[in-house]
Amino acid sequence: MAIHPRDALFSEAARLPVIPACEHFAGNEKFIRKALALQASRGPVFDITCDLEDGAPAGRERETAEMVAALVASTENRFDRVGVRVHDPNHPACKPDIDAIVRAAGDRVAYIVIPKVSGRLDTLRIVSYLYHVAEECGLQRRIPVHTIIETHGGLREAASIAELVAIEGLVFGLLDFVSGHGGAIPSSAMQSPGQFEHPLVRRAKLEIAAAALGYGRIPTHNITTELNDAEVIRNDARRARDEFGYLRMYSIHPNQIDPIVAGMQPAAGEIDAASEILLAAAHVDWAPIQHGGKLHDRGSYRYYWQLLERAAATWAPIPDEARELFFSTLTTKADR
Repeated sequence: MAIHPRDALFSEAARLPVIPACEHFAGNEKFIRKALALQASRGPVFDITCDLEDGAPAGRERETAEMVAALVASTENRFDRVGVRVHDPNHPACKPDIDAIVRAAGDRVAYIVIPKVSGRLDTLRIVSYLYHVAEECGLQRRIPVHTIIETHGGLREAASIAELVAIEGLVFGLLDFVSGHGGAIPSSAMQSPGQFEHPLVRRAKLEIAAAALGYGRIPTHNITTELNDAEVIRNDARRARDEFGYLRMYSIHPNQIDPIVAGMQPAAGEIDAASEILLAAAHVDWAPIQHGGKLHDRGSYRYYWQLLERAAATWAPIPDEARELFFSTLTTKADR
C-alpha cells in the first residue's frame, strides 16, 4: 500500500479526532489513582477525566488542582490520556485551575473540559486564557478543549462553539440540562429510556451531535445512572451511537467502562465488510472497485475507513490483514 487511507481519503480539516470512546470520571485522589491503575493494566481503552468542578472540596480548590496536576505529570499517567475538568467559566477557581494544570502538566494533559459554557464568547474567553498561559509556559502544543453543553445558551450556540479551532469535542450534560428547565422536563428524562424519548432531550442530543460532527469534533454522550446492569449500560451506549451519532460516552463507575466500550463498537459484520472493501481499495491505490456487486469509490471508502478507525479506538477485533496493513503501530490489549 503506497498511501495510507488517512492520507489518501481526507484533508486534515476533514478528519474526526480518533480518541477513546469511553471517558471515565474520577472525582478525588483515591478514585483517580484507582482509575490510573486500571488504565495502566488495560491500556488506553478509556480516557480518565480528573474532576476539579465537583471533586474539589469547597475552600480547597487550589490544593486539589495542584494534586491533580502532579498526578497528570506523574509516571502513573502511562499513556498521556488523562484530561481535567476545571470549574465553570464564572467560578473564581476556573482560571487558577488552568494555571495549576498547564504550568505543571501542560505537556501531558490530554484535554481540558470546560463545563456550563453559556455560549461562544464564554468559551472563547476561557480558551484564550488557556492558550495565554500555555504560551507563557512555552508549550509547543495546542491543548484540546472539550465543552459541556448543559445550559440553554450553550445549546443555542452549540454550532458556534464547535466552530472554534481549539475545540476537540462537545459533551451533553444531561442532568444539569434537565434541571435547568425548572421542572418542565420530568425526572424520568434523566435516566433510560426517558432520556432517549423526551422530545426536548432528544432535540438537545441531536443538535449537539450535529454541531460537533459538522465541524469535525467528537460528540460525547452524557452519563448513564445505571451502575451495575451491564446490559442496560451497553444498550444506552449503543442507542447513543446508533440513534444519535455519539462516538464517546461518560463513565462514572469502573463497572460502566467495559459495557460503554462494547456499546460504542461497530458491529462485527460492519468491521469485516469495511476491512474487505478497504483492503481491495488499497491494492488498486484507492481507485473505484466492485465489491459484492456494488460500486465503491472514495466517497464510500471514507465511511468505511472512519468505521474501522472507530473499531480500533474501541479495541474491537479487526481482521488480521487489515490490522497489520492499517494499524501496524497499534498495540492490542493482549500485548499490554
